[in-house]
Amino acid sequence: MSLKVLVVEDDRDLAELIAYNLRKEGYEPVVCLRGREAINSLSSEKPDLVLLDVMLPDYDGFRIAQHLRDNPALKELPVIFITARDLEQDKLKGFSLGADDYITKPFSVREMLARVKAVMRRAGKERKQSSFKLGSLEIDLEKKEVKRGEEIVDLTPTEFLILSALLENYGKPVSREYLIERVLKRDVYDRTVDVHIKKLREKLGEEGRAVHTVRGFGYKLSL
Repeated sequence: MSLKVLVVEDDRDLAELIAYNLRKEGYEPVVCLRGREAINSLSSEKPDLVLLDVMLPDYDGFRIAQHLRDNPALKELPVIFITARDLEQDKLKGFSLGADDYITKPFSVREMLARVKAVMRRAGKERKQSSFKLGSLEIDLEKKEVKRGEEIVDLTPTEFLILSALLENYGKPVSREYLIERVLKRDVYDRTVDVHIKKLREKLGEEGRAVHTVRGFGYKLSL
């Protein structure tokens, strides 16, 4: 499931721009143009992060942040303040209310996304990628499906688990022990892993060459 970001911003054009770029990055944005609307939204669903404008026409962002910190179910919710005011006292007030970061307008979309990702990572809420492209292959971890065009590549459950582990650690060596203990979750010989890898390479065809042997350790996936 996508990580949900509550965007509280009264400038409709900016709110829509933020939401568009969050959606492109795989997040699920929920836009509120007023403070009261945001508080009502928080009562019915809990986002993973709040992007909160300080200057709102009804409630200011500090009041909403205080509402979050006073609510036991929401007090740990990561908050990034967005403001046109670059006053030190405002930043100190925001951080005293538990703000995780502070973005001053005008800001670039790349800066905003980088800060969202950093705060999500610190909060232990990194978005896990569920779909990958490997050469001409499309791999969907949620559907547990590998396709080349419209053709399904028929992998066994074990082969798919191994491929998933290699994809999630793309470019980094994965040990045989990790594959046995964390992926296969049963007591098997190293040679059993090697047999599964051999079959996986064959079924992946051209892309099977992306599965590299790391001598004396395990395997690595990289094109």
